[in-house]
Amino acid sequence: MDVMEEWPEIEKAATEKRREMVLQGPAVDKKVSSGRGLPSNIYSLTLLNYLEVSQCPSLTEIHEDIRHLTNLQSLILCRNKLVSVPDTIGSLKSLKVLDVSVNNITVLPEGVTQLRELNTLNVSCNKLEVLPEGLSQCTKLSTINISKNHIRRFPADLYSERLDLLSSLVASDNCIEELSGDIHQLPALKVLDLSNNKLSEIPSDLSDCPKLKEINFKGNKLNDKRLEKMVNGCQTKSILDYLRGKGRVRQGEDGGDADGGRSADKKKRQQQRKKKEKVAEEPDEVEEVNKMVVRVLHVSDAPTALTVTVSSEVKDVRPYLVCCIVSGMNLKPGNALKRFLMAQTKLHEDLCGKRTIATIATHDVQLLKGPLMYDVKPPTQLKIVPLGRKEMTAVELIRHLHLEAEELRKQKKRQNVTGLHKYLQLLQGKSLYPCLVDAEGHVISFPPITNSEKTKIKKTTKELFLEVTSATSLQTCKDVMDALIVKMAELNKFTAEHQEEVGSDGEGDGPLQPVVSSEASSQLIVQQVRTVDQDGNLKVVYPSKTDLSKDISNLSVIW
Repeated sequence: MDVMEEWPEIEKAATEKRREMVLQGPAVDKKVSSGRGLPSNIYSLTLLNYLEVSQCPSLTEIHEDIRHLTNLQSLILCRNKLVSVPDTIGSLKSLKVLDVSVNNITVLPEGVTQLRELNTLNVSCNKLEVLPEGLSQCTKLSTINISKNHIRRFPADLYSERLDLLSSLVASDNCIEELSGDIHQLPALKVLDLSNNKLSEIPSDLSDCPKLKEINFKGNKLNDKRLEKMVNGCQTKSILDYLRGKGRVRQGEDGGDADGGRSADKKKRQQQRKKKEKVAEEPDEVEEVNKMVVRVLHVSDAPTALTVTVSSEVKDVRPYLVCCIVSGMNLKPGNALKRFLMAQTKLHEDLCGKRTIATIATHDVQLLKGPLMYDVKPPTQLKIVPLGRKEMTAVELIRHLHLEAEELRKQKKRQNVTGLHKYLQLLQGKSLYPCLVDAEGHVISFPPITNSEKTKIKKTTKELFLEVTSATSLQTCKDVMDALIVKMAELNKFTAEHQEEVGSDGEGDGPLQPVVSSEASSQLIVQQVRTVDQDGNLKVVYPSKTDLSKDISNLSVIW
């Protein structure tokens, strides 16, 4: 049989000059097995910027001709049986995302260190024992996941100041024996997971990572038994405070400069931090008047607080979720609602990586029936009333969206799909879909695709229930939620300061009335929401004291 007949999707992609290609599942695996690998003509699709080949156990190698796909920005080769990656991958100078997780790779080629545009590297669930030296040359790296390998140490240059964008380092379930104090040289680090390794010490310098919000050292046998107990039960802030205290004690014992200047450097960093704190505590009175105000309502102060229970089954689908309730957002005047929806879309495009990193959903609290459950359902059993549509199953919705995408692409003579339709690939190959379900069993959210018409926000909405979900990390959800709330505060202040007419776009009730600007009307109240597991144990509460803590000069958060 001709290669083109066996692989019609490749011929179609070449003919239509496609920019995206997804090959996955049993049917593809069967062809890979019979042809002993991918067909050679796939490497001639030089226009591709997204290539995914996944869930093919018969795929054990990628040909060095991968070097020809120089326009690739995302290369997803997860859940196969790859034993190696060709060194020629270093020729993919535009590559931003490399995911070779869940394979049998024993060595990463040095070519990976030549990927100057790379921002996400996922090599989890392989058989790696070392990482290549030179990753510091990938100066745009923001996320590294090397969990579930056999790695014993980090390469020295992984602590380099050149990696000033690295925010997430996940290295759980390895054999790592030491974490260098040079970790503090990573200025953007927010998430550090070294659970289930062979660490005996945690350096006090870790407390000098200025943006660190989430750490995990569970499953390590530490020499400091008090610290070991803390890492198994305490929050990040408590652990960092303890390490900071240990650093001060050690500095005193060392007699100031006995450590070759290291103590002096630490003292200098502490003085700089105190100076910043002092400046933050003495804002200019004129600036204070112009600040946006966000007041946090503690969950214990809200007798009717919503709780979200998270099913254990979401772990393998889309495990991370944070929620909160926002009141004080004035959506009635003029284009206030439209501005908010446009801001949400922009966050989806930018910070959320076109929904590939995280997804936001908003609901009218008055239309919610709690408690809520974050769960999974088979595609044929998940029923929802999507925004602007009638009730249908997830299977029907996906089919409709695929047909619409293809029709739209043909009408506009585009080479690749746009809009909501490009997010459909995130669910391909999944046997269960994530969903948020209310107390009556109705699905109100189906991330990352849509939320329900039943809980849709309107101009008259007074309280909003916000949810952010992600398959990346909990901190990703928190960062997106932080950004959303800051944006809401900006929009609310804008609405309060600009007189617009209620109902000016036809949705208001009664005669048109000008909005009277007032200082109090722009204040947002953010009510904490707890997410718990099925046994009622707390998973996360948002916002916590470490959230909404970014240095935003015109934002005041009141606890």
